[in-house]
Amino acid sequence: MSTILVSGGAGFVGSHLCRKLLTQGHTVLCLDNLYTGSADNISDLNESSRFVFSVHDVTVPYPAKKIDYIFNLACPASPVHYQAQPVTTFKTAVIGTINMLELARQCGARLLQASTSEIYGDPLVHPQPETYWGNVNPIGIRSCYDEGKRAGETLCADYERQFGTEVRIARIFNTYGPSMNRNDGRVVSNFIIQALEKKPLTIYGDGSQTRSFCYVDDLVEGLIRLMNHPENPGPVNLGNSGEFTVRELAELILSKTGSPSEIISMPLPGDDPKVRQPDLSRAKKFLDWSPQIPLSEGLD
Repeated sequence: MSTILVSGGAGFVGSHLCRKLLTQGHTVLCLDNLYTGSADNISDLNESSRFVFSVHDVTVPYPAKKIDYIFNLACPASPVHYQAQPVTTFKTAVIGTINMLELARQCGARLLQASTSEIYGDPLVHPQPETYWGNVNPIGIRSCYDEGKRAGETLCADYERQFGTEVRIARIFNTYGPSMNRNDGRVVSNFIIQALEKKPLTIYGDGSQTRSFCYVDDLVEGLIRLMNHPENPGPVNLGNSGEFTVRELAELILSKTGSPSEIISMPLPGDDPKVRQPDLSRAKKFLDWSPQIPLSEGLD
């Protein structure tokens, strides 16, 4: 079994990934500065002798001697959090990635970079294939995250070219599931909490913008398959190709909860993507992976 480091391991996706890796028999080193992650997400994992949690900020180098694989998930992923601390977010995305790549180089480890569909910006190509270079505003309110993740991909590609570091890049689309931070401003958790508390469901604009929602168990399976692929297939989209408008999502959640909440409109934030849907051809070809859990089942 391997020794695997997961940065951002106390976060939403990271905690699910740590749990899965432990069930596979690996030793897991979990790093998190707990800015958006939570110790509660991994409290059950502390019972395992193969799980080690360290409160650590990846913008500071992490000393380690023996690591086989690194999943670099450390970075705020919610607009509420990354727009509140844009400089910190960019430093995490860039300096943190450099530190994790340096650690991979020193240990001879393979690194998987958790990139994002946000590198496509407000796309002019739909659905988005990995060959699309994107349409990103470099000075907008979302740029700290979008451009930070784009820079992270550049660093991974250059470390592979210059140093021979083994890298994998996952472009993660909207993901949801248990352990989401109830206050992180993501649309699924927002709507569910608003519905359960019988508060108005707030959509931005007219709700016609689309998103594609992937259940976290499907995503974790895709991440592990990509990490274990013997060769670097290039960036790989991981998400669910089922496309829904934000208004459709709101109506589905109201139906499931039986909530009397109304739907109200708020002004559309700057640089908010109008469409978002992954082209999963590369994931199917190289990883034999496709999501198994449809939105209606995942919401339940």
